Amino acid sequence: MNDNQFIYAGIGSRETPEAICNKMTKIGFLLYQKGYFLYSGGADGADKAFALSVPETGKKIWRPSDVTDEAIELAKKFHPNWATLKPWGQNLIARNGFQILGPTLKTPVKFIVCWTKDGKASGGTGQALRIAQAYNIPVYNLFNSNFSTEEI
Repeated sequence: MNDNQFIYAGIGSRETPEAICNKMTKIGFLLYQKGYFLYSGGADGADKAFALSVPETGKKIWRPSDVTDEAIELAKKFHPNWATLKPWGQNLIARNGFQILGPTLKTPVKFIVCWTKDGKASGGTGQALRIAQAYNIPVYNLFNSNFSTEEI
């Protein structure tokens, strides 16, 4: 990643409709052409749609195996039912901290482009959106928004 690049998070539900996934792939490519760097999570659906359009040098895919104790502590602060999650689920949720706040959990992304099934902070993506809200990070949820790369 080039230090001059802006970073955004391209994330969303595993159940993202195909038409929205196609739009995400186009958005990811256009943002890459504009010099943006992608953070995502590698899950099926939205995450993969964004990642498809960006070469390896233009993205960082955060995995559950990347999770640190600091990421777990951050996740506990934002997840409404942390204690009910199994360890693997906790790591899936905790990786969202990196998607939104970077490798040190101190460098917020410029914005988020996502899709959730109800247009709200729901499902696994909801964890990332709750963190984004706490850090005043703009969120473009394609459930509610006709996001255009001209907006950024």
